[in-house]
Amino acid sequence: MLRFLFHRLIVLIPTFIGITLISFFVMHLAPGEPMGVSADFNPKMTPEMRERLKAQYGLDKPLHIQYLRWFKGLMKLDLGRSFSADRRPVWDKIKERLPVTLLINVLSLLLIIAVAVPIGVTSAVRQGGPFDQISTVIVFLFYAAPAFWVALLLMLLFGVHLGWLPISGLHSLMGYDQMGLFEKIGDWAKHLLLPVIVSALGGLAGLSRYTRSSMLEVLRQDYITTARAKGLPERTVIYRHALRNALLPLITILGLSIPGLIGGSVIFESLFAIPGVGQLMWSSVMARDYPVLMGNLVIVSILTLLGNLLADIGYALADPRIRTGRGE
Repeated sequence: MLRFLFHRLIVLIPTFIGITLISFFVMHLAPGEPMGVSADFNPKMTPEMRERLKAQYGLDKPLHIQYLRWFKGLMKLDLGRSFSADRRPVWDKIKERLPVTLLINVLSLLLIIAVAVPIGVTSAVRQGGPFDQISTVIVFLFYAAPAFWVALLLMLLFGVHLGWLPISGLHSLMGYDQMGLFEKIGDWAKHLLLPVIVSALGGLAGLSRYTRSSMLEVLRQDYITTARAKGLPERTVIYRHALRNALLPLITILGLSIPGLIGGSVIFESLFAIPGVGQLMWSSVMARDYPVLMGNLVIVSILTLLGNLLADIGYALADPRIRTGRGE
């Protein structure tokens, strides 16, 4: 097991460097520049002043020099300073918003697992039945519907017409400071309910289909037939023998779904006006704030690689052949 983990950790290092390298160069290929808006609308801006701004931002150097400077700072855990007017350290901006994004994505992932796995298992066990057919139609509708469109419909229904749930922010603007602890938790729950649902819909639909497909394949295996022939209860056959083996590919899929959840936060955080990393990334893209954008990409990359590592560990724990080397 230790050898397996060491090998996976070693692979993460060049993967991370490759992600930062490609992201850095692709980001600079986009049209526009950080001082574009302020310079273009300033009649007093001269070519000499523009060049001084580029030198101040370090954009007068070749791209590979800029990358090496940035990476050297990253090795010192320094993400640089924002190009915005406040010139704040990038990490200070990110750490204010990261807990919110992590909270929403963790809740979304828990919701996906809690709902998608039972739906997939039940659909596989009752293949071709009414539940299987109805759930298939509903799941594919959720899978095909754009997240922003579903979010707008939910906001219109529950926020505007019914007035049950708030449609923006993390908490109420009026009276929040006077609330007790449980009232604050309830207020946060009401504000986060729609964003969590919107964030989970796509992953929920996909994982339930993967679960159904994996369960159907396992239920056709000979050892399942043998277990039933021995007279074991159907519940034991399904949940102890079949489900454990069906979860093996799902562990990897869950690890790969983490980037999609984090990437999707850009959409729902902008729609619901949630001050998270996704909203910060979007504003950084529009402002060409390269340090903040690269800092966000570093955080997202680390979380993605950690998710994949956890998926590998979970796979190894579920399948002994992987951690002993016989399954590689």
